[in-house]
Amino acid sequence: MPITRHHSGQWLYQFDRVIAGSRQRANRVLPQGWSKKQADEYDRVETARLFALATGVTKSQPLIENAVLLYLQQHAPSLKNHNDLSKALALCQPWYAGKPMTALPDIARKYAKDQALKLSPATVRNRMAYLRAACRWAWKHHAMGEHDPAERMILPKVRNARQTYLSRADMLTIARAMPYQPSRAALRVAFYSGMRISEVLRSKSLKGGLELLVADTKNGEPRIIPVHPKIAHLVRASAWPPKVVKTTVSHHAKVAMRATGHPDARLHDMRHSAASAMINAGIDLYTVGGVLGHKSAVSTKRYAHLATASLAVAVGTIGKKLQPAKNKKAA
Repeated sequence: MPITRHHSGQWLYQFDRVIAGSRQRANRVLPQGWSKKQADEYDRVETARLFALATGVTKSQPLIENAVLLYLQQHAPSLKNHNDLSKALALCQPWYAGKPMTALPDIARKYAKDQALKLSPATVRNRMAYLRAACRWAWKHHAMGEHDPAERMILPKVRNARQTYLSRADMLTIARAMPYQPSRAALRVAFYSGMRISEVLRSKSLKGGLELLVADTKNGEPRIIPVHPKIAHLVRASAWPPKVVKTTVSHHAKVAMRATGHPDARLHDMRHSAASAMINAGIDLYTVGGVLGHKSAVSTKRYAHLATASLAVAVGTIGKKLQPAKNKKAA
């Protein structure tokens, strides 16, 4: 049966045949974003597989595309990056079409090799990470496969961490070049709190402006950030949070950064700059990670190279004799 359109606008795969005296049926709505070419390829591979299963030529094994379909239908809609995820999985579909979940590590290697000169390592890594997440979710929640399908999967290493840190003076110069007050306020709060700009814009003022609450963070846990005295007056205002969207703040910041001699800076660098300022003031990495809301210490390690002063103090203790404790006289 040919590929047809589902009422949702997506492609619909239908299989209805009598094979070896037994009727075999299958109906699947294919992922959003798939082209007609991808749907036809799925039709060809899946039909051949179902024939092979019905005639006993092969044994049934869970397929990656079935795991992807379940993931996109049942779990992905609840994710913030649902649209990007769906598009990414559709683009790498030719590599996993008709392949069992046990082939996931081989597919990751082949995709990285085939796309080495076309895509950045970060893009390859992200797409394969999406595919890994889909397969692992299907394995955990639908018992597809006997073991973790990604246990031997290797993703490309990516070293694209930004190391652009702005001083307080730089931040103030940029802020003054932003004529729109809500955008300017969001930028300043991001610098003095280490919050992501999206967190700034959905934060709530607590205790008369002494704390900011972000109920929904990237790691899924609520977070409370003490308010710096320099931004207390902004947070206490009745208009908090500022009535502006992230794209608007980003645009205003980009224009101001270029105008003030910081063309390579980005809005997210305010968060990195907050970490840099804390570390340069002698704050340990563990505490910095707590302020930034890192769930894992691995995320904070990117700032370890900034802690040169603390490292110098640590190195300076090598070989030194311990000073004996002085006896305190009895009162």
